[in-house]
Amino acid sequence: MTHPALIRRDHLSTALRLAVDGVPVLPLRRGKVPFANCPACLYTACGGRPNMKTPGPCTCPYPCHGWAAATTDPAVIESPQWAWAWREAAAVAYHPGGAGLTVVDLDHADAMAWAQATLPATRTVPTTRGEHWIYEGVMTSANGVRDGVDIKSTMAYARWRGPGTGTLTALPDTVRALIVRSPTVYQAPCIDALPTPAVGACPHRTPAYLERGIAMAVERINGASSAVHATVYATFLAVLSTHGRCGCLTENHTTRLFAAAQAKGESPRHCTDAWTNARTRLGL
Repeated sequence: MTHPALIRRDHLSTALRLAVDGVPVLPLRRGKVPFANCPACLYTACGGRPNMKTPGPCTCPYPCHGWAAATTDPAVIESPQWAWAWREAAAVAYHPGGAGLTVVDLDHADAMAWAQATLPATRTVPTTRGEHWIYEGVMTSANGVRDGVDIKSTMAYARWRGPGTGTLTALPDTVRALIVRSPTVYQAPCIDALPTPAVGACPHRTPAYLERGIAMAVERINGASSAVHATVYATFLAVLSTHGRCGCLTENHTTRLFAAAQAKGESPRHCTDAWTNARTRLGL
């Protein structure tokens, strides 16, 4: 049996070795999830990278903000601020996009069979339930692009499971196309069922009020770094509680909300369920 302290030192050694090769790394705690933000960054109070809309590092000296904490700087990796995380780390993760890579995460046998029949061969790494197919190139990350298939590149992290086997292949259009969705999948259900008030009955001061509300809702979804399902539902609930009864919402507004949710990896079904559940809770 290997002593836990040896395992943790091995995680640090692995992280330093990857950093030398230009792969941004971060520690993962039990459950394969990043460490929580430090007290100064809790609830994005730090104001540094709270929304994480674009790829880039976190400026906090602690391993905060998930994928944005990934670094290739050995001084940071071995710093006192990271020491406690390595002592408790259960695994090492890396930011694929920061290394110029895209990981196609295949979760089960059917997904692997699909990849073998559809995607060009590339470097593969075995995982607990399936495989990581790694391509050279960067793209937007997305979860659930098909059953058992996630894309991890920019603004995402992947667990390091070893170098794998095979030669890296350039990121193919076949993979890029997985996140391209028709606008029709963004449309929310039951929009026509929203009551339309009489002229002059709308309580909102100007159309800009609604536009600002939708923009803030989209911003909130875009900024979700964790608990995406809960954030999407809470945002839909907030929009409907303010605008669901006055007849102001249009297909354009709901399309924007669904598009933002799906850009964070939500499936059309999850979007529909969240919207329907929010309407039901409000009695719409």
